[in-house]
Amino acid sequence: MILIISDNNDRTTIEVIRWLVSMDKNFILINDDEFFEIKVDKKRFLLQSENKAFFLDEIESMWYRRGGLQFKRLQYHNDSINIHMNEAQHWLEDYVLTTLESRRHVNKQSNSHVNKLLVLEYARKAGMQVPQYFLAENTDDVILNRTITKSITGNVILDNISEKRDGIMYTTIIREKEKKPFFTSFFQEKIEKDFEIRTFYLNGECFSMAIFSQNDEQTQTDFRKYNDEKPNRNIRYNLPKEVGMKIQKLMNLLDLNCGSLDFIKSGEVYYFLEVNPVGQFANVAYHCNYPLFKKIADYL
Repeated sequence: MILIISDNNDRTTIEVIRWLVSMDKNFILINDDEFFEIKVDKKRFLLQSENKAFFLDEIESMWYRRGGLQFKRLQYHNDSINIHMNEAQHWLEDYVLTTLESRRHVNKQSNSHVNKLLVLEYARKAGMQVPQYFLAENTDDVILNRTITKSITGNVILDNISEKRDGIMYTTIIREKEKKPFFTSFFQEKIEKDFEIRTFYLNGECFSMAIFSQNDEQTQTDFRKYNDEKPNRNIRYNLPKEVGMKIQKLMNLLDLNCGSLDFIKSGEVYYFLEVNPVGQFANVAYHCNYPLFKKIADYL
C-alpha cells in the first residue's frame, strides 16, 4: 500500500491520486489535520486516527507532499511521569517516521525544509554558478539597483499581516539605503537574465520550463508577481547535460530525490538560485505537457 501525506485539497495530490486510481494501486491519504495514535496489535505497529487506521508493515512506498504525519500524545497529571512518557512517545514516533522513510519514497518529512544558506554552499560544491551573496544588518555594502534582497526562509506568506489582509514577501531590488540597522538579512547580486528556468527533478530525471519573465516589468524581479492579464510565456527547455549532472550531484548532497529548482540564464551561464523539496510543479506539467503526475504515480 502507498502512503500519501499532504495538505487538504492540494491540487497536485489530487492529480497524482487520479493516476493511482487508474492504475488500481492501493493508497491511503493522510492530511495534516489528522492525529494518529501509535498502537500495537498482535505485535504489529498500528497507526490509528478517528477515521483511518493502517499497519506500519503494510506501507510499501510513501509520498510526502506537504503537511506532516501528526501524532496524538497521551498526557499525565504527574509532571515527572509526563516528561518520561513524552520521551518514550517521541522515540516511538521517530521509529515510525524513520521506518516509513526507509521505504520506497518521493520526498521525506524529515528534510522537507532545507537551509537556503547551506543549499547555496552545496550548490557551489556541486560546481554550480551562484550569484554573489552576503548577510548584513545594514545596507552599507549594498550597491543600489544592482543588489536584491529576499527571505532566507523560503517562500513567505504572512497571514493576517494587517486587518483582513495577508501578505507575501517577494524578491526586491534595493534602490535606496536604510538609515537604521535591521535584523540580519540576505542580499544577492542582481543578475541580468535572458529568462528564468524552473526544473522539476525526480529520481535523476530533469523536466525544465523556461519562463520569459523579463519581458514584463511586473515579473522581471520575481516571476511570482503573476500578471493574469498578460501571463509570461512558458515553454519546454532542455538544460545542458553538464547542468543536469550538477543538479543530480546537488540533490545527492542534500539527500533529496525530488524537488523544484530555480535558475537564471544569463548569456552562456546558468545561475542557480534555490531548491524547494516540496515546491509547486503543476505549472511545469501543464504548460509543458510533461507527464509529471503519472511519473510520480508510476514510481510509487
